[in-house]
Amino acid sequence: MRRILLKLSGEALAGDKKTGFDEDTVRGVALQVKQLLDDGIQVGIVTGGGNFWRGRTSEAIDRVKADQIGMLATVMNCIYVSEIFRSVGMKTAVLTPFECGSFTKLFSKDRALKYFEKGMVVFFAGGTGHPYFSTDTGVLLRAVEVEADVILLAKSIDGVYDSDPKINPAARKYDEIHIDDVIAENLQVVDMTASILARENKMPMWVFGLNEENSIVNAVRGKFSGTKVTV
Repeated sequence: MRRILLKLSGEALAGDKKTGFDEDTVRGVALQVKQLLDDGIQVGIVTGGGNFWRGRTSEAIDRVKADQIGMLATVMNCIYVSEIFRSVGMKTAVLTPFECGSFTKLFSKDRALKYFEKGMVVFFAGGTGHPYFSTDTGVLLRAVEVEADVILLAKSIDGVYDSDPKINPAARKYDEIHIDDVIAENLQVVDMTASILARENKMPMWVFGLNEENSIVNAVRGKFSGTKVTV
């Protein structure tokens, strides 16, 4: 495995607090990613924004504006997480699809690949840069563009189930499932637009629980206990 794209949900970054950041959780992620870099693996990261913003919460807010707030939430998350990464000895860059002054650099494939070759962790913030597209679509788009080998979806849940395990205690967890079945059964691994992108571009996704000990490193090193979405 040469290059991975890791998606961190905003809720997972918040830990037990459910909102904002849990520094111990983020530092734990950073230490795991550092191990992957030491193994020679290039790492890109996309964060969700759910620890700050969960979409339009009032009819008084226009959908386009609500989505723009969500994009900015992911920028804040990426800047914060990248700083924690730097504190444990990694070099990072934050790329966005729109200008953010001197806070970030504009995304281009060439720029991202240059940073990867320099051994930097590359954060892809701001989603696609357009409303009506989620960070799910953003992570698939960036993974395809930078030719990642796999997307690692680190969530607050430990895999893909046939129903919501929070509601149904008898929900069955899949060890492996094809993207066609994910789409047909509307299992919401990622949203439908992202699922179609994954299928059309043959981009595998591995879903696992971020809060499990050493889960990111274990996934890459072959000790995976989540769900592999095959293509």
